Formats: sequence, structure tokens, C-alpha cells
Amino acid sequence: MSATEQVQDLVPADVHERIMAEAEAISALGEASESMAPYPVNQPTIGTWLDAMGYDNERFRNGEAPPSMAQVWTMPGLGRRRPDDDPLSRMMEVLTAEGFTAVLGTNCEQTYERYLRVGEHVRVTSALESVAGPKATAMGIGYFVTSRNTWYVGDEKVATMLFRVLKFIPKERP
Repeated sequence: MSATEQVQDLVPADVHERIMAEAEAISALGEASESMAPYPVNQPTIGTWLDAMGYDNERFRNGEAPPSMAQVWTMPGLGRRRPDDDPLSRMMEVLTAEGFTAVLGTNCEQTYERYLRVGEHVRVTSALESVAGPKATAMGIGYFVTSRNTWYVGDEKVATMLFRVLKFIPKERP
């Protein structure tokens, strides 16, 4: 069976072609979305995070942020939205429009270049890294969508994250 026939068994060819064309267009934009953290890195937020995680380290009580907090500074939070040009959101909208309505987070890979320091103002850029599929999974037929976020202080890259989700059509339950 050819690859084209296998795709058609899972998803109609015209649907697959539309999805992949949109993915290519979004990917071509590169770091298409940028957001500034609403607040600089600050000790009260670091302390609250340490308390919530049940973790204590004197280093993080005295002016440095745990590396795994990189995302915390730029998360939209309540009442704010991702930018309209956010590549992950745009790809999710494409898949939803094609009937892939369910989402399952699959994995996240983070790389830290250095610790953030109190007072620094962080910005994040987002890009669509890849779209793979269709794939038949235990959850249903879908596409794996990987985005790449890169955090900066000024022009210095301080952290990156690859975030992969499965956007799928749920299997019917008996």
C-alpha cells in the first residue's frame, strides 16, 4: 500500500493536503509571534512558585529564578490572550475546522541557557516546528503538532521549549 493510500485510509486526501499546506505556510513565518512578559522577573512570584512546588533553594530566594519557571513569566493567564499570530493557536484552528476537535498534550522538551535574574524583562517568540500525520493512535486519528517557544532577555536567548500535542478525532466509544 502506498503512502497516499495509507493517508486516504485515515483522512481524505483533500483534507490532508489542506492541513499540510496551512502547516507549511505557518511554519514559513518562523518566529512569527512575540509576547512581552507583563511583569519583570520578581522575587514574590519566585517565592510563590517555590512554595507551590514544595521546593526550597536559597539560590532562588535571593535573586535568581528556577530555570523551569521560564514559561511562567509569559503565560497569558486570566484575562489575557495569546497573540493573534500565535502559530500553535493558528494550527489548532486549522485542525479544528477540519474536524480534529480533541487535544491531548504529549510531551515538552525544555532547554535552559541560563538562570533568569530578578528585574529582567522576558519576551517569548513562537514558531510552528512541525506537523506530522495523520497518525492512528489509541485516542483516535490525528496530527502531532510541535511548536517551539524561545525566551529572550533583550537579544539573548535564555530558554527554549518544544511543545507537542496530538489534535485528533476521538474514537467512538461503544
